[in-house]
Amino acid sequence: MMGRREFGLAGISAAAVLAMQATGLAQGKKKKKGEAKAEAHHGPGDACAAACGACQRSCDSCATHCANLVGDGEKMHMETLRTCQDCATTCAAAAQIVARGGPFSGLICTACADACAACAKVCEKFPDDEHMKACGEECRRCEKECREMLKHVDHVVK
Repeated sequence: MMGRREFGLAGISAAAVLAMQATGLAQGKKKKKGEAKAEAHHGPGDACAAACGACQRSCDSCATHCANLVGDGEKMHMETLRTCQDCATTCAAAAQIVARGGPFSGLICTACADACAACAKVCEKFPDDEHMKACGEECRRCEKECREMLKHVDHVVK
């Protein structure tokens, strides 16, 4: 069993290790003479990945909103709840795959664009609900970026 003294020493040791790692990371960020500067990759997928991430968050938020409406007895929002959940999951996968330039970027962008189009259509049935209106608009933006991305990727993995 560890006593207070040993526990305190373990805590201090852990803090020291973390401090050394943080210092090492900070020093690692400094450019050494002769080293090439690391540049951020900017490609056709950046806007698509960002739009997919934003849409995922919007759809998750809208799904929560719809769940609350269903809980209040508005059962017609079950379709939007489920649609937003599936769209959010699809967008999350698309954001990850596209951001890393994966070989299935074309496949997931097609699925994401189609999911976003369907989700927007369902959310647009409720134009007076600001939450759903915003979700529909975000889905339309994501759909547009995914369709644009499709112009830059191979659709079939060989």
